[in-house]
Formats: sequence, structure tokens, C-alpha cells
Amino acid sequence: MSENTKPYALITGASKGIGKSIAYELAKQGYPLLLVARSDKELKVLSDDLQVQYGINAPFLSIDLSTNDASLKVTDWIKTNNYRVGFLVNNAGYGVWGDFSNSSLTDQLGMMQLNMNVVVELSHLLIPILSQEKQAFILNISSTAAYQAVPTLAVYSATKAFVLSFTRALRFELAQTSISVTCFSPGPVNTGFASRAGLDALGKMAQKFNMQPDEVAKLAVKAMFSKKSEVIPGFTNIISVYANRILPKAFIEKTAAGIYKI
Repeated sequence: MSENTKPYALITGASKGIGKSIAYELAKQGYPLLLVARSDKELKVLSDDLQVQYGINAPFLSIDLSTNDASLKVTDWIKTNNYRVGFLVNNAGYGVWGDFSNSSLTDQLGMMQLNMNVVVELSHLLIPILSQEKQAFILNISSTAAYQAVPTLAVYSATKAFVLSFTRALRFELAQTSISVTCFSPGPVNTGFASRAGLDALGKMAQKFNMQPDEVAKLAVKAMFSKKSEVIPGFTNIISVYANRILPKAFIEKTAAGIYKI
């Protein structure tokens, strides 16, 4: 398949972390990219580098997806430029750490908008576009936090549980279509997530367990192309999720609270 016959992959949160690494992973395979994130400067640097290294088209849109109508603006951008989209990578998201009652409600609601609503909005808006392809993919990035309640990350873990549940149902509904839906749930990854969530104090401990974004991206893209339904990368993460299923919830939540209650 020559490059000009390959559909674009739309990646949200593409300017850094897992999203950026997924962009490079797909670019290596010759796929043109649509890069979406907040930082215009970072997106431009990324777009230029991808085009120089891999010779692929990589237009970008700088937008805060947590704002109202952002998903509609992304879709309008796609339609206006007649981009042929065959991949939707719902990667954008962030966490807010701290006891719920003491945390900013505005921050919590913004996180819910980005982590959940945007996933639903973009999926709904782009399914008609994706369905025009002989084979298309939706890759939703969740988290191992989806499998348990996490005190001090209460809303974040709940948003990721939503993404997991939504992906499972959407995959079933689209099973007889050309669209494959995958949920990818990494554990700690060496990105800017902890810093934005306000978890800098966990930095040294996290370094012992973090996976690297490039490693995670390779596994995520492999899972997507393999049409996997649900993937948790890393042996330790798999064991932790399995433990959540068999151990008392009170014990799991107390353990999680002990890790994050710094």
C-alpha cells in the first residue's frame, strides 16, 4: 500500500507522552497523521519532524479539547480539508490528584469533559467517516486505574472506568462493521501525567515502575492492528488488575490510598 492510499490517523493529545509516541510509531509505518493537542508550538515541531523523517503528511490543529464544541471543530477541520480518516486514537486526558472535597470542581469537571465526553463525541462524530474505510480502527487509551477505585484520584479512576466500559460496548455494537475498537490500559508511564496531576512527590518511586512511552506506543499500535478488545501492557500491571478481581475491594482501596496519600 503506497502512502497516498493510506488513511489518516487522528491522534488527540499528540504533542507529548503516549500520543506523541503513537504518532511516531504510525509514521514509521507510513501513515499520514492528524495531530491534535493544545500546544501550537509543540505540534508544529512534531509535525515538521515527522514529515522530514518519514515523508508523511502531518497537519495539526491546536485546540483545547476540554472546551465546548471542540470536538465539532475538530470534525469540521477534517471535513473542510477532506481528510480521509481511518484511525481515531482517543489519547488526550489528564488526572487531578487530591481528596475530592478539597479539589477544584472546575478542574474535576474539565477532566471529566476531556477524559470521557470528548471520547464519546469524537467517536460518534467520526464513526460515519471511519465506516467509509474497508478497515478502520478506534483506539481508546484508558488506564489500569479503570479496574479499581483510587482514593485521591477518585474522579480520574472513574473516568477511565467509563472509557473501558464504553469501549467494550462500542466494540460489541461495531463487531459486524469495518471498525475495530480496542481499549489499551497502561499503568504508570514516564510522561508528564504525574506532574500535571500534582504528583511530583511520587517521581522517584514511580521511576521504578514506569514504562517508557515508546514501549507503550508500540504495544498499543500492535494491539490495535491485531484487533484486540482489551490490552493491559506489562506483567506487573496484569497481576495488579487480576488482584483487583480476587482481593477484597476494601483492601485494594486502602492499599491504593496508601500509595497516593503523600
